[in-house]
Amino acid sequence: MRLDKFLTVTATATRSEAARAVRADAVLVNGVPAKSASVHIDPERDTVEFCGKPVVYRAHHYIILNKPEGYVSATEDGKDPTVLELLPPKYTALGLFPCGRLDKNTKGLMLLTDDGDLAHRLLSPRRHVAKRYYFRVKFPLTEAECARFRDGLVLEDGYETKPADIELSPDMTSGVITLIEGKYHQIKRMMLALHNQITHLERISFGPLTLPSDLTRGAWRELTSEEEALLLAAAK
Repeated sequence: MRLDKFLTVTATATRSEAARAVRADAVLVNGVPAKSASVHIDPERDTVEFCGKPVVYRAHHYIILNKPEGYVSATEDGKDPTVLELLPPKYTALGLFPCGRLDKNTKGLMLLTDDGDLAHRLLSPRRHVAKRYYFRVKFPLTEAECARFRDGLVLEDGYETKPADIELSPDMTSGVITLIEGKYHQIKRMMLALHNQITHLERISFGPLTLPSDLTRGAWRELTSEEEALLLAAAK
């Protein structure tokens, strides 16, 4: 693998940043300054330092993002900003994509990755990976309506949803919903089937991942090694 590509796929630097660092003797390969950004290295055997810091090779990247309103869950869009635009260029060059979708006006936890196999397994209906959402609705819900929600509802197009858990707050207009599937606008359509309307929706967990309390809206970070291990285990 070329050195500049290695620095790119590890989200260390863009190709232009890598070239500048090499010219400044700031990139070491096995302890020796690299002569060119195009030199070939073995990611599994060679050691690389960039500006004094060791670079660890990773086959895939996993980013947790606190999605704000107004951003679409796509890699590109001709009209609205995408969630990838919240990341710096050295990450957007990795080929990341959203693992699952949140509506434009839905906030909260989003997983971005370049691991297509993991994304496919996490989103497969057969695996029943749970997703939890905090919600508010326009009108108070009754216990009878919550029971219908838990049994599964027939939507306006005739689709019958799988049972979904709902924990209702004392005010009867908010709570937490847990889904094991993810149809288009599913929660909004389920509430419409109950003649109600979602006014706020925020995903707070996805499988073993929980939205960190210190991750502000629009902020992101790479998964910790513990979070990554839990995520990979959930997809097995």
